[in-house]
Amino acid sequence: MMRIITGKAKGVRLSSLPGDATRPTSERVKEAIFSSLQFDLEGRRALDLFAGSGQLGLEALSRGAASCTFIDAAPEAMAIVKENARKTGFFSDCKYLISDYRTYLRKAGKGDGFTLIFLDPPYALDAVGDALSRIVAAKVAKPGCLIVCESGSPDLLAKVPAIADVFDVVKEARYSITYITILRYRGEEGDPE
Repeated sequence: MMRIITGKAKGVRLSSLPGDATRPTSERVKEAIFSSLQFDLEGRRALDLFAGSGQLGLEALSRGAASCTFIDAAPEAMAIVKENARKTGFFSDCKYLISDYRTYLRKAGKGDGFTLIFLDPPYALDAVGDALSRIVAAKVAKPGCLIVCESGSPDLLAKVPAIADVFDVVKEARYSITYITILRYRGEEGDPE
């Protein structure tokens, strides 16, 4: 059973897709992520790039993030995200787009930029490194943006040496088969503040 751990929507139970199509973040891992972020969420503009059930973005909203954009390639997943956003009372604080991450990042443009990004793709995709490279290229992360990466392999930045120097590692931890890496985007020359 998934639920919002704390904040405005504390205790609200969340729906998830049946079957093995998505792998919801375990309660233990989610607690670890948000205990690392807890004093640094207020007012952040979040992007949940592989939304699944939307639980990471909704947890961030419950803890004070200002907005969240949910992206998922599966229409069924987006229907669950919207249902969960309604349950938690954050529906109007969110944007929803059915798209794969590559297409979204290619078309995203600069906009206001994001200050918190969740990357939790299916482990078999091994897409975190590619997503990080595309986020930097698309300039959707503002300097200081926190990027929470959940993957099945350690040492993420070694997979993207060309962009490793634009990130600071805030936290790295392993929980069973799950590796959590929290990065802070330092920004590149010429990035707007």
